[in-house]
Amino acid sequence: MAQLIVMPKFGLTMTEGTIASWNVAVGDPIAEGDILCEIETDKLTNEFESPKAGVLLKIIEADGATVTCLEPIAVIGEANEDISALLAGGSAPDVDAAVSPVDDAPAISKAAVKTAGGRINASPLAKKMAKEKGLDLALITGTGNKGSITVDDVNNYTPTDKADKKTAVSPVAKKMAAASDVDLSTVASDGRIMKKDVEALLTKSQAPDALAQSIPLKGMRKTIAKRMSESWSTSPRVTYTRPVDATGLKEFRSRLKPEFEKRGLKLTFNHIIMKVCAQALLEFPHINGSLVDDTLILHPHAHIGLAIGMDSGLLVPNVKNCDLKPLSQIAEETEKLITEAKAGRTNMDDLVGGTFTLSNLGAYGITSFSPIINQPELAILGIDAMVDTPVVIGGEITIRPMMNLSLTADHRIIDGALAAQFLQRIGEYLENPALLLV
Repeated sequence: MAQLIVMPKFGLTMTEGTIASWNVAVGDPIAEGDILCEIETDKLTNEFESPKAGVLLKIIEADGATVTCLEPIAVIGEANEDISALLAGGSAPDVDAAVSPVDDAPAISKAAVKTAGGRINASPLAKKMAKEKGLDLALITGTGNKGSITVDDVNNYTPTDKADKKTAVSPVAKKMAAASDVDLSTVASDGRIMKKDVEALLTKSQAPDALAQSIPLKGMRKTIAKRMSESWSTSPRVTYTRPVDATGLKEFRSRLKPEFEKRGLKLTFNHIIMKVCAQALLEFPHINGSLVDDTLILHPHAHIGLAIGMDSGLLVPNVKNCDLKPLSQIAEETEKLITEAKAGRTNMDDLVGGTFTLSNLGAYGITSFSPIINQPELAILGIDAMVDTPVVIGGEITIRPMMNLSLTADHRIIDGALAAQFLQRIGEYLENPALLLV
């Protein structure tokens, strides 16, 4: 029995999602758990698994459509099932199936028999075989019941001339061709024109760099590009850099590390800095705020996000209420968020509500950088590498592990003096972590 497939709700705070791309086409057989499409939110890109086995009968919302949660996006049922009653309440216009004819292809053969809904009458296996062979069912004469096209009809069909070979095009290839003004009739392919065929033509046309590769942004990377552009144009930002002597920080971690290991926990510098920032944010409430339209919202607690780099892009889950939690709980929750992110299981609720973000590039030897603010937050702290550096203490030269802190702040709310005071306070805590106990 046919069933409406609705926009999923991946988290309590999710209200709508955007269909990045469909992985299946109308007429395709689908098993329960198959990936139907990729869905983007303003924080995350998720693969949406089919809740039902059957055949994709209709795509209600096309690539790029933004849909409210629990609104229908597709229909799955049995092959050739009548879904008119299911859609009686109204639906969006039909979306092209996965195989679309090139605009200048010849007219449909009169021999093709269509159903009342305009679909060609063919068995599921015949459709699959025709797609694999790159054949247009509209040109094949059916010999089955009521003119239905059978497997034998597909196997016995021979195009009468080159003009009868109606080229099939995948939706992604069609979209890429339209965006790059490519004439699909000039694309070489073995039957159906796919994304790789259009990419090959584009690469070839971009002389003299014959090795250039065209990679359309999609999924998480597309979302990141959009959000970073918005942040860059929204916040008048200034980055302030301050050196910190990490001697006390390293000793503090060394003393606590054995106790954490007894509890099966990992303690990193990130965990300690998260706790330090939470404490400092309570002392500087304007930095622990968000600017929404013309309203400054001061948050009562510090929800600290940690930027996690992955092959597909950057995620920033956050630990809620770091100001209220002991260091051990912050460490445990942070490591769990990292594990979930790398496994692709990040919960939407972990990505929203952050009030301040840390970005650590110290492991790559970076000694100074300007991180971009994670909107609608007002500041982000860049953590740089610890470098053994000659410094003068008490009139004598000694070697100390020095670490730069790079604070990027939104100058609409945080002026230079406030940013400097905040950064100075963080430095005081890191150089003497015992202050956290005062």
